[in-house]
Amino acid sequence: MNRPIRTLSVGCLILFVALMLNVTYVQFFKAGWYNARGDNRRVTEEAYSQQRGDILVGKKAIATSVPSDDKYEWQRTYPGGKKYAPITGFMSYSYGQTGIERSQDSVLSGKDNKLFTNRLVDLVTNSEPAGGNVELTINPKVQDAAYEGLTNLGDDVQAAVVAIEPSTGAILAMASTPTFNPDRLATHDFSDAQKSYNQLRKDEDEPLLNRSIQTALPPGSTFKLVTAAAAIENLGMDGDSKVYGGATLDLPGTDKVLPNHSGTDCGGEQVTLTQALDVSCNTAFGFLGMELSDEEMQDQAEAFGFGQDYLDDIGPLAVSQYPDNGGDKAKQARAAIGQESVIATPLQMAMVSAGIANGGEVMKPYLVDRVTSSSLDVIDQGKPTTIDKQPAVSQDTAETLTDMMVSVVENGTGSPAAIDGVSVAGKTGTAQTTPERPPYAWFTSFAPAENPSIAVAVMVQKSGTERSDIAGGLLGGPIAKAMMEAAIS
Repeated sequence: MNRPIRTLSVGCLILFVALMLNVTYVQFFKAGWYNARGDNRRVTEEAYSQQRGDILVGKKAIATSVPSDDKYEWQRTYPGGKKYAPITGFMSYSYGQTGIERSQDSVLSGKDNKLFTNRLVDLVTNSEPAGGNVELTINPKVQDAAYEGLTNLGDDVQAAVVAIEPSTGAILAMASTPTFNPDRLATHDFSDAQKSYNQLRKDEDEPLLNRSIQTALPPGSTFKLVTAAAAIENLGMDGDSKVYGGATLDLPGTDKVLPNHSGTDCGGEQVTLTQALDVSCNTAFGFLGMELSDEEMQDQAEAFGFGQDYLDDIGPLAVSQYPDNGGDKAKQARAAIGQESVIATPLQMAMVSAGIANGGEVMKPYLVDRVTSSSLDVIDQGKPTTIDKQPAVSQDTAETLTDMMVSVVENGTGSPAAIDGVSVAGKTGTAQTTPERPPYAWFTSFAPAENPSIAVAVMVQKSGTERSDIAGGLLGGPIAKAMMEAAIS
């Protein structure tokens, strides 16, 4: 072989090897990156050309695909509508996916490795490929009560509720308002989808936000459960222990005082811890916040889930926080009553109640119960796990807190959540914000107190309620009551 031919042959070989290496790199190493690109229309059009799996609550599909008479073959629809929109999210040609549609996309699209055998069978039998189904932990009766409770608050409301099964962490209800119609974003009329999306994005009330997990606000007096837990665990207290209950509490290092909401004392200069929780005594819990170290309070909050990202099935999750107060006693007092820089999601406050209800063990919340193939074979099953190896509080502490929370409903601020013939444990909260905006109303509870099957948290961020009438028990108590009744009926 002469030199020019040899040089040309080597050059062609190098080009061929380079081409094969590039193809291998693109097809194997970069395939996931290209598939995940939002502007990769081939992937999107492929998703619309095959039947996507259902999202189910019980046996009812709240998201499904139906044949389409246009080139995309399948239209995603949402029978669950606005009630379930914060959970399902949406699947849009132009705007991608959110909610369960996003987190469970590999299953719903049929691309998950768990469905490999099904894809192989479809290939061999020349059947149309179909995605797997996702069955949720939601209890439809509890979800109905949650959504109805929120809508009954009126128009121009920002609020959310979450319910958990204490013994497993299974999410029984998750509702947020305002909400949206996912069908309008999934439509194949892309100009209408764009118009709807732009309207939703510009809406100051943020209807696309799932407030139950994506909004973290000061939890107010519901956080006193965490402070009470820390006091019992670290200071050797119980429900009969005496605490300061004066009308105001001096804040060290400042010329300010921490007052009670009523402007009066909590029943005397000294009251029991149970009485302090009954009337939601700011001075008592502010005092306890100064008695406890910042580290003890942080550890207790984290044991209930603060500072952790513990939700895998849907997201993103706003992480609840208890701040490092740097040893500032005035800040510690305000943080102990759920103010200062303390923030929590409704899910987090439901977990506090659920942890107490479950004897101190805080279970990791989950929303996906089962994954099945298109032929209904079970591919995966949700498994209850704790968020930590150690309980948040001891069994004895949990029992003491439960007794105290029952007293809140029977004798204190939580009376709107009382259920005839059922022992209910609860705690109210009203978090102050700024003089320009109304307070946040909170309520958290569980029932039946002696054998809990549901723990609830309600957060009302904004409503048409007069400022003087905003209270966690008045706004959140009836909603929680209806949800607990639905669960135990």
